[in-house]
Amino acid sequence: MAVTALGLLDRAVTETTLFAAFVLFILGLDDLLLDLIAAVTGRSDPDVRTVSGPSRLRFAVFIPAWREERVIGAMLRATLARYDHPSYRLYVGCYPNDPATAAAVRSVNDPRVRLVVGGGDGPTTKADCLNRLWQALSAESAWRPDALVLHDAEDMVHPLELRAAEHALRGAALVQLPVLPLIDPTRHWVTGHYADEFAETHARDLVVRAALGASLPLAGVGCAIRYDALERLAGTSGLPFAADSLTEDYELGLRAAALGLTIRFVRQRDSSGALIATRAYFPETLARAVRQKARWIGGIALAGWDRTGWGAPRVAERWMRWRDRRAPLAAAAVTAAYAAAALAAVAAVSHRWEGDAPPAPGRGLRALLTVNAVLLGWRLIARLRLTAAAYGWREGLRALPRIAVANAVLILSATRALRLHVAALRGAPVRWDKTAHRFPDLP
Repeated sequence: MAVTALGLLDRAVTETTLFAAFVLFILGLDDLLLDLIAAVTGRSDPDVRTVSGPSRLRFAVFIPAWREERVIGAMLRATLARYDHPSYRLYVGCYPNDPATAAAVRSVNDPRVRLVVGGGDGPTTKADCLNRLWQALSAESAWRPDALVLHDAEDMVHPLELRAAEHALRGAALVQLPVLPLIDPTRHWVTGHYADEFAETHARDLVVRAALGASLPLAGVGCAIRYDALERLAGTSGLPFAADSLTEDYELGLRAAALGLTIRFVRQRDSSGALIATRAYFPETLARAVRQKARWIGGIALAGWDRTGWGAPRVAERWMRWRDRRAPLAAAAVTAAYAAAALAAVAAVSHRWEGDAPPAPGRGLRALLTVNAVLLGWRLIARLRLTAAAYGWREGLRALPRIAVANAVLILSATRALRLHVAALRGAPVRWDKTAHRFPDLP
């Protein structure tokens, strides 16, 4: 009986390892191809001189807020002090049952700040709050902007953001500027894994998407949209943002591309060499990171499958949407890999107890594991290089062990996203499942 049980354990080790190795091989080749294309199409960031000159556009900055009383006041004051642009207004969306956030907005005594309190209690969704801001703006007759910029209540804007956006909007309907998560030195494992992933996404992935002509999703912050483009996106409903979506920013970019609107991803640096980007602290604990990423995975990889489809029948478009939606498969493969390692350890101890050796993997599996080891080495080098380019070589080195943190967040987030998605399919309401924020203390 013991021999039969041990044989089943050996079989489980082989099958689990084979599944994990095959899926990770596919994902590794996927990343390798993207890296190679990025190496060919990549270009250096232009200098700030490309955004100099007189400003002609007027901007409305939309900031949806739900229970952001701890950060919204500091964010608004910092934004007003930092923006180097002559014509903009900040529109903050609040809810009647969130008087603390509304009071914090009112405490910022500046005519450029507009408080919009919606008619219904919150939380609804971030997109619904944005739609309320859009309705309030559209109802104004004395002032109409040329473009809108989206931000969150915890964002630290770059002084030249609006000038960079204005320059880019001369040839585009939508513009996305980079996002640089800030790393908390006391919580650098969780906050740092965001930095690692955004360093890849906003220095490699979006650059390749643009080069291949695939649609560009928006990040929800640091993105500028021409007013007339939003009118087209609003269509007959009059509401440009998908109120029933968890990831309205992602969908907005895909919908804009489907309408033939031009979207640009712009990386530019100021005279000091700093990237013109949005900086913010992301969740600093594992539980909060899982909540946030579950929303992303659920909105993009699960609900997005039905909501946005696969786009135009072009290889580049289908490939990028596959990459957007591969997180649940990656989570399953990583889970299987850890399970295979644990089962293999138990099997090794059991065989030692029995006085023999575990069966050796077959030639094909050994070859697959060898290739995967090479692909993993390449992935580690690529992540180190991109993180180091954005945050320095010390953080680049820390990015290597932080992959374990990223894997843990991925597994837990995918599990939560699947549970929430099933609940949504059964009729559960879509809510703004946000996390607590803090505002950076930066000069």
